Amino acid sequence: MRFVFLSTFYPFRGGIAQFNALVYRELEKNNEVVAVTFKRQYPKLLFPGKTQYVTPEDTADKIPSFPWLDTINPFSYVSTAKKVRNLKPEVVITKYWMTFFGPSLGFVLSRQSRFAKRIAILDNVIPHERRFFDHAFNRYFLNRNDGFIAMTEKVKNDLLSYIPDAKCMLIPHPIYNHFGARLAREEALRNLNITVKEDSRVLLFFGIIRDYKGLDVLIEALSLLGNRYVLIIAGEAYGDFKKYEKCMERFEVKERCFVFERYIGDEEVPNFFSAGDVCVLPYKSATQSGITGIAQHFELPVIATNVGGLAETIAHNKTGLIVDHVDPAELASQIGFYFDNQCRESFAVNIQNQNKENNWGSFVKKLEAFVQEI
Repeated sequence: MRFVFLSTFYPFRGGIAQFNALVYRELEKNNEVVAVTFKRQYPKLLFPGKTQYVTPEDTADKIPSFPWLDTINPFSYVSTAKKVRNLKPEVVITKYWMTFFGPSLGFVLSRQSRFAKRIAILDNVIPHERRFFDHAFNRYFLNRNDGFIAMTEKVKNDLLSYIPDAKCMLIPHPIYNHFGARLAREEALRNLNITVKEDSRVLLFFGIIRDYKGLDVLIEALSLLGNRYVLIIAGEAYGDFKKYEKCMERFEVKERCFVFERYIGDEEVPNFFSAGDVCVLPYKSATQSGITGIAQHFELPVIATNVGGLAETIAHNKTGLIVDHVDPAELASQIGFYFDNQCRESFAVNIQNQNKENNWGSFVKKLEAFVQEI
Protein backbone atom coordinates (compact mmCIF):
# COMPACT_ATOMS: atom_id res chain seq x y z
CA MET A 1 0.00 0.00 0.00
CA ARG A 2 1.04 3.61 -0.51
CA PHE A 3 1.06 5.55 2.78
CA VAL A 4 1.58 9.18 3.61
CA PHE A 5 2.43 9.62 7.30
CA LEU A 6 1.73 13.22 8.31
CA SER A 7 3.09 14.05 11.76
CA THR A 8 6.25 15.10 13.58
CA PHE A 9 9.54 13.54 12.45
CA TYR A 10 13.24 14.39 12.57
CA PRO A 11 14.57 17.07 13.08
CA PHE A 12 11.89 17.42 15.79
CA ARG A 13 12.63 15.52 18.97
CA GLY A 14 10.62 13.93 21.75
CA GLY A 15 8.43 10.92 22.41
CA ILE A 16 5.97 11.56 19.56
CA ALA A 17 8.77 11.78 16.99
CA GLN A 18 10.28 8.56 18.40
CA PHE A 19 6.93 6.78 18.19
CA ASN A 20 6.40 7.91 14.61
CA ALA A 21 9.89 6.84 13.56
CA LEU A 22 9.39 3.33 14.91
CA VAL A 23 6.02 2.97 13.17
CA TYR A 24 7.52 4.34 9.94
CA ARG A 25 10.35 1.79 9.97
CA GLU A 26 7.91 -1.09 10.38
CA LEU A 27 5.51 0.25 7.75
CA GLU A 28 8.22 0.69 5.11
CA LYS A 29 9.10 -3.02 5.26
CA ASN A 30 6.03 -3.95 3.23
CA ASN A 31 4.69 -0.63 1.97
CA GLU A 32 5.63 2.55 0.18
CA VAL A 33 5.74 5.26 2.84
CA VAL A 34 6.26 9.02 2.51
CA ALA A 35 6.76 11.03 5.71
CA VAL A 36 5.47 14.61 5.79
CA THR A 37 6.32 16.78 8.78
CA PHE A 38 6.05 20.34 10.01
CA LYS A 39 7.83 23.38 8.71
CA ARG A 40 6.83 24.92 12.04
CA GLN A 41 5.39 22.67 14.74
CA TYR A 42 4.80 25.11 17.60
CA PRO A 43 5.35 28.88 17.58
CA LYS A 44 8.19 29.69 19.98
CA LEU A 45 5.82 31.65 22.21
CA LEU A 46 3.65 28.56 22.73
CA PHE A 47 6.44 26.04 23.28
CA PRO A 48 7.30 25.73 26.99
CA GLY A 49 10.50 23.73 26.56
CA LYS A 50 14.01 24.83 25.62
CA THR A 51 14.01 23.54 22.03
CA GLN A 52 11.78 21.53 19.72
CA TYR A 53 14.68 20.22 17.69
CA VAL A 54 17.26 17.47 17.88
CA THR A 55 20.60 18.82 19.09
CA PRO A 56 24.07 17.54 18.12
CA GLU A 57 24.19 15.61 21.41
CA ASP A 58 20.94 13.72 20.67
CA THR A 59 20.66 10.45 18.84
CA ALA A 60 17.66 10.22 16.55
CA ASP A 61 16.44 8.19 13.61
CA LYS A 62 16.76 10.61 10.69
CA ILE A 63 13.54 9.70 8.94
CA PRO A 64 13.50 11.33 5.48
CA SER A 65 10.52 13.69 5.44
CA PHE A 66 9.07 16.71 3.66
CA PRO A 67 8.74 19.77 5.98
CA TRP A 68 5.60 21.25 4.45
CA LEU A 69 3.05 22.09 7.12
CA ASP A 70 3.13 25.26 9.23
CA THR A 71 0.57 24.91 12.02
CA ILE A 72 -0.18 28.65 12.20
CA ASN A 73 -0.01 29.51 8.50
CA PRO A 74 -3.29 28.62 6.72
CA PHE A 75 -1.63 29.13 3.32
CA SER A 76 0.60 26.15 4.13
CA TYR A 77 -2.52 24.08 4.88
CA VAL A 78 -3.63 24.58 1.28
CA SER A 79 -0.22 23.87 -0.27
CA THR A 80 0.40 20.83 1.96
CA ALA A 81 -3.02 19.39 1.17
CA LYS A 82 -2.31 19.71 -2.54
CA LYS A 83 1.17 18.18 -2.28
CA VAL A 84 -0.11 15.23 -0.22
CA ARG A 85 -2.97 14.66 -2.66
CA ASN A 86 -0.50 14.67 -5.57
CA LEU A 87 1.37 11.81 -3.90
CA LYS A 88 -1.81 9.76 -4.52
CA PRO A 89 -1.75 7.93 -1.18
CA GLU A 90 -4.03 5.00 -0.52
CA VAL A 91 -3.76 5.78 3.20
CA VAL A 92 -3.00 9.00 5.08
CA ILE A 93 -1.94 8.44 8.69
CA THR A 94 -1.79 11.20 11.28
CA LYS A 95 -0.73 11.15 14.94
CA TYR A 96 -3.02 13.28 17.11
CA TRP A 97 -1.94 14.25 20.60
CA MET A 98 -3.05 17.86 21.08
CA THR A 99 -6.09 19.83 19.91
CA PHE A 100 -3.77 22.62 18.74
CA PHE A 101 -3.06 20.47 15.67
CA GLY A 102 -6.74 19.97 14.82
CA PRO A 103 -7.12 22.80 12.25
CA SER A 104 -3.90 22.15 10.30
CA LEU A 105 -4.14 18.36 10.17
CA GLY A 106 -7.90 18.42 9.70
CA PHE A 107 -7.71 20.78 6.72
CA VAL A 108 -5.11 18.63 4.95
CA LEU A 109 -7.26 15.54 5.49
CA SER A 110 -10.36 17.32 4.21
CA ARG A 111 -8.72 17.95 0.83
CA GLN A 112 -7.68 14.37 0.09
CA SER A 113 -9.16 12.06 -2.53
CA ARG A 114 -12.26 10.16 -1.47
CA PHE A 115 -10.31 7.02 -2.34
CA ALA A 116 -7.66 7.73 0.30
CA LYS A 117 -8.34 6.22 3.71
CA ARG A 118 -7.59 8.60 6.57
CA ILE A 119 -6.43 6.98 9.82
CA ALA A 120 -5.58 8.85 13.04
CA ILE A 121 -3.46 7.31 15.77
CA LEU A 122 -4.82 8.94 18.91
CA ASP A 123 -2.71 9.77 21.95
CA ASN A 124 -5.34 12.00 23.48
CA VAL A 125 -8.80 13.22 22.57
CA ILE A 126 -9.74 15.15 25.69
CA PRO A 127 -6.57 16.98 26.76
CA HIS A 128 -5.05 17.08 30.25
CA GLU A 129 -4.92 20.87 30.29
CA ARG A 130 -8.16 22.32 28.89
CA ARG A 131 -8.42 25.31 26.55
CA PHE A 132 -11.44 27.12 25.15
CA PHE A 133 -10.89 25.82 21.62
CA ASP A 134 -10.53 22.11 22.49
CA HIS A 135 -14.07 21.00 21.68
CA ALA A 136 -14.30 22.79 18.33
CA PHE A 137 -10.84 21.72 17.17
CA ASN A 138 -11.48 18.12 18.22
CA ARG A 139 -14.74 17.95 16.34
CA TYR A 140 -13.17 19.48 13.23
CA PHE A 141 -10.26 17.04 13.16
CA LEU A 142 -12.05 13.84 14.21
CA ASN A 143 -14.80 14.24 11.62
CA ARG A 144 -12.22 14.27 8.84
CA ASN A 145 -11.02 10.74 9.48
CA ASP A 146 -12.30 7.37 8.33
CA GLY A 147 -10.85 5.33 11.16
CA PHE A 148 -8.88 5.55 14.38
CA ILE A 149 -6.27 3.66 16.38
CA ALA A 150 -6.58 4.10 20.16
CA MET A 151 -4.04 2.68 22.58
CA THR A 152 -6.27 2.66 25.68
CA GLU A 153 -9.97 2.17 26.36
CA LYS A 154 -10.01 5.65 27.91
CA VAL A 155 -9.00 7.28 24.64
CA LYS A 156 -11.39 5.08 22.68
CA ASN A 157 -14.27 6.09 24.94
CA ASP A 158 -13.33 9.76 24.63
CA LEU A 159 -13.44 9.35 20.84
CA LEU A 160 -16.87 7.68 21.01
CA SER A 161 -18.19 10.63 23.01
CA TYR A 162 -17.62 12.67 19.83
CA ILE A 163 -18.38 10.05 17.18
CA PRO A 164 -20.49 7.22 18.67
CA ASP A 165 -20.20 5.05 15.54
CA ALA A 166 -16.50 5.68 14.91
CA LYS A 167 -14.47 2.83 13.43
CA CYS A 168 -11.76 2.32 15.99
CA MET A 169 -9.26 -0.43 16.74
CA LEU A 170 -7.65 -0.71 20.17
CA ILE A 171 -3.96 -1.58 19.98
CA PRO A 172 -1.80 -1.27 23.13
CA HIS A 173 1.19 1.07 23.04
CA PRO A 174 4.24 -0.98 22.01
CA ILE A 175 7.37 -1.06 24.13
CA TYR A 176 10.18 1.29 23.14
CA ASN A 177 12.99 -1.02 22.08
CA HIS A 178 15.58 1.33 20.60
CA PHE A 179 17.38 2.32 23.79
CA GLY A 180 19.72 -0.64 24.10
CA ALA A 181 20.29 -3.03 26.98
CA ARG A 182 19.81 -2.55 30.68
CA LEU A 183 22.95 -1.76 32.67
CA ALA A 184 24.01 -2.98 36.08
CA ARG A 185 22.48 -0.74 38.76
CA GLU A 186 25.87 0.23 40.16
CA GLU A 187 27.20 1.16 36.71
CA ALA A 188 24.12 3.27 35.93
CA LEU A 189 24.37 5.14 39.24
CA ARG A 190 28.06 5.75 38.65
CA ASN A 191 27.35 7.10 35.15
CA LEU A 192 24.85 9.52 36.67
CA ASN A 193 27.31 10.50 39.43
CA ILE A 194 24.80 9.40 42.08
CA THR A 195 26.03 7.93 45.34
CA VAL A 196 23.57 5.99 47.48
CA LYS A 197 23.89 3.42 50.22
CA GLU A 198 23.83 -0.23 49.24
CA ASP A 199 20.41 -0.78 50.80
CA SER A 200 18.85 2.37 49.27
CA ARG A 201 15.52 2.04 47.48
CA VAL A 202 15.65 4.13 44.31
CA LEU A 203 12.47 5.62 42.83
CA LEU A 204 12.46 7.04 39.30
CA PHE A 205 10.28 9.88 38.02
CA PHE A 206 11.00 10.28 34.32
CA GLY A 207 9.71 12.46 31.49
CA ILE A 208 8.52 15.97 30.76
CA ILE A 209 7.46 17.64 34.02
CA ARG A 210 3.99 19.16 33.86
CA ASP A 211 1.45 19.92 36.59
CA TYR A 212 -0.83 16.99 35.75
CA LYS A 213 2.01 14.49 36.17
CA GLY A 214 1.93 14.87 39.94
CA LEU A 215 5.59 15.23 40.87
CA ASP A 216 4.47 17.21 43.92
CA VAL A 217 2.41 14.19 45.03
CA LEU A 218 5.46 11.94 44.76
CA ILE A 219 7.67 14.37 46.67
CA GLU A 220 5.18 14.43 49.53
CA ALA A 221 4.93 10.62 49.41
CA LEU A 222 8.73 10.44 49.68
CA SER A 223 8.53 12.42 52.92
CA LEU A 224 6.32 9.67 54.37
CA LEU A 225 8.88 6.98 53.60
CA GLY A 226 12.11 6.22 55.47
CA ASN A 227 15.54 7.61 54.67
CA ARG A 228 16.40 4.51 52.64
CA TYR A 229 14.14 5.84 49.89
CA VAL A 230 15.65 8.21 47.35
CA LEU A 231 14.16 9.78 44.23
CA ILE A 232 15.67 10.44 40.81
CA ILE A 233 13.83 13.18 38.90
CA ALA A 234 14.76 13.22 35.21
CA GLY A 235 13.08 15.42 32.64
CA GLU A 236 12.59 18.94 31.34
CA ALA A 237 10.07 21.10 33.19
CA TYR A 238 7.38 22.68 31.05
CA GLY A 239 6.82 25.54 33.46
CA ASP A 240 8.59 26.73 36.59
CA PHE A 241 10.56 24.02 38.41
CA LYS A 242 11.06 26.23 41.47
CA LYS A 243 7.73 25.15 42.95
CA TYR A 244 9.02 21.56 43.10
CA GLU A 245 12.24 22.74 44.75
CA LYS A 246 10.13 24.53 47.35
CA CYS A 247 8.09 21.36 47.77
CA MET A 248 11.26 19.35 48.46
CA GLU A 249 12.33 21.92 51.02
CA ARG A 250 8.92 22.04 52.70
CA PHE A 251 8.83 18.27 53.11
CA GLU A 252 12.55 18.12 54.00
CA VAL A 253 13.52 15.60 51.30
CA LYS A 254 15.85 17.69 49.15
CA GLU A 255 18.88 15.66 50.25
CA ARG A 256 17.14 12.49 49.02
CA CYS A 257 16.30 13.86 45.56
CA PHE A 258 18.66 13.71 42.61
CA VAL A 259 17.44 16.20 40.04
CA PHE A 260 18.22 16.18 36.30
CA GLU A 261 15.93 18.98 35.14
CA ARG A 262 16.64 18.93 31.40
CA TYR A 263 15.79 17.10 28.23
CA ILE A 264 17.04 13.51 28.46
CA GLY A 265 18.55 12.26 25.20
CA ASP A 266 18.06 8.68 24.04
CA GLU A 267 21.65 7.75 24.82
CA GLU A 268 21.10 8.65 28.50
CA VAL A 269 17.84 6.77 28.97
CA PRO A 270 19.44 3.38 29.88
CA ASN A 271 21.25 5.00 32.81
CA PHE A 272 18.05 6.27 34.42
CA PHE A 273 15.96 3.14 33.91
CA SER A 274 18.81 0.94 35.08
CA ALA A 275 19.50 3.04 38.19
CA GLY A 276 15.90 2.92 39.41
CA ASP A 277 14.34 0.06 41.36
CA VAL A 278 10.86 1.14 40.28
CA CYS A 279 9.36 3.79 38.02
CA VAL A 280 6.62 5.90 39.61
CA LEU A 281 3.86 7.68 37.64
CA PRO A 282 1.90 9.73 40.21
CA TYR A 283 -0.26 11.36 37.52
CA LYS A 284 -3.31 13.44 38.42
CA SER A 285 -4.81 12.84 34.97
CA ALA A 286 -3.76 10.72 32.01
CA THR A 287 -4.83 8.86 28.92
CA GLN A 288 -1.70 6.79 28.51
CA SER A 289 2.01 7.25 28.95
CA GLY A 290 4.93 6.46 26.69
CA ILE A 291 7.02 6.16 29.86
CA THR A 292 5.43 2.77 30.56
CA GLY A 293 6.68 1.62 27.13
CA ILE A 294 10.23 2.58 28.08
CA ALA A 295 10.00 1.00 31.53
CA GLN A 296 8.68 -2.23 30.02
CA HIS A 297 11.62 -2.40 27.64
CA PHE A 298 14.00 -2.25 30.60
CA GLU A 299 11.77 -4.68 32.54
CA LEU A 300 11.35 -2.06 35.24
CA PRO A 301 8.05 -2.32 37.14
CA VAL A 302 5.81 0.74 37.38
CA ILE A 303 3.72 2.09 40.24
CA ALA A 304 1.01 4.37 38.86
CA THR A 305 -2.11 6.15 39.96
CA ASN A 306 -5.41 4.84 38.65
CA VAL A 307 -6.19 7.68 36.26
CA GLY A 308 -7.08 7.62 32.58
CA GLY A 309 -5.73 4.57 30.80
CA LEU A 310 -2.62 3.97 32.91
CA ALA A 311 -4.10 0.94 34.64
CA GLU A 312 -4.72 -0.70 31.26
CA THR A 313 -0.98 -1.02 30.59
CA ILE A 314 -0.05 -2.27 34.07
CA ALA A 315 -1.28 -5.59 35.42
CA HIS A 316 -1.78 -4.89 39.13
CA ASN A 317 0.42 -7.04 41.35
CA LYS A 318 1.90 -8.72 38.25
CA THR A 319 3.83 -6.14 36.23
CA GLY A 320 3.38 -3.22 38.62
CA LEU A 321 1.06 -1.67 41.18
CA ILE A 322 -1.95 0.60 40.76
CA VAL A 323 -2.71 3.27 43.36
CA ASP A 324 -6.46 3.81 43.54
CA HIS A 325 -6.36 7.50 44.48
CA VAL A 326 -4.03 10.42 43.81
CA ASP A 327 -3.01 10.61 47.43
CA PRO A 328 0.54 10.87 48.86
CA ALA A 329 -0.17 8.50 51.77
CA GLU A 330 -1.70 5.86 49.52
CA LEU A 331 1.15 6.20 47.03
CA ALA A 332 3.72 5.86 49.83
CA SER A 333 1.93 2.76 51.09
CA GLN A 334 2.10 1.05 47.69
CA ILE A 335 5.76 1.98 47.26
CA GLY A 336 6.51 0.47 50.66
CA PHE A 337 4.51 -2.67 49.76
CA TYR A 338 6.53 -3.08 46.56
CA PHE A 339 9.87 -3.12 48.36
CA ASP A 340 8.80 -4.90 51.53
CA ASN A 341 7.35 -7.77 49.48
CA GLN A 342 10.31 -7.91 47.08
CA CYS A 343 8.10 -7.55 44.01
CA ARG A 344 10.85 -6.52 41.62
CA GLU A 345 12.03 -9.94 40.45
CA SER A 346 8.65 -11.58 39.86
CA PHE A 347 7.22 -8.47 38.19
CA ALA A 348 10.23 -8.29 35.84
CA VAL A 349 9.64 -11.88 34.70
CA ASN A 350 6.00 -11.07 33.95
CA ILE A 351 7.02 -7.97 32.00
CA GLN A 352 9.48 -10.04 29.99
CA ASN A 353 6.70 -12.42 28.96
CA GLN A 354 4.40 -9.51 28.09
CA ASN A 355 7.08 -7.88 25.94
CA LYS A 356 7.16 -10.83 23.55
CA GLU A 357 3.79 -9.79 22.11
CA ASN A 358 3.76 -6.02 22.59
CA ASN A 359 6.16 -4.99 19.83
CA TRP A 360 6.20 -2.55 16.91
CA GLY A 361 5.88 -5.25 14.27
CA SER A 362 2.68 -6.51 15.87
CA PHE A 363 1.33 -2.95 16.19
CA VAL A 364 1.85 -2.23 12.50
CA LYS A 365 0.43 -5.57 11.35
CA LYS A 366 -2.77 -4.82 13.26
CA LEU A 367 -2.84 -1.31 11.81
CA GLU A 368 -2.47 -2.70 8.28
CA ALA A 369 -5.27 -5.22 8.87
CA PHE A 370 -7.51 -2.41 10.17
CA VAL A 371 -6.84 -0.34 7.05
CA GLN A 372 -7.94 -3.26 4.89
CA GLU A 373 -11.16 -3.62 6.86
CA ILE A 374 -12.50 -0.09 6.67
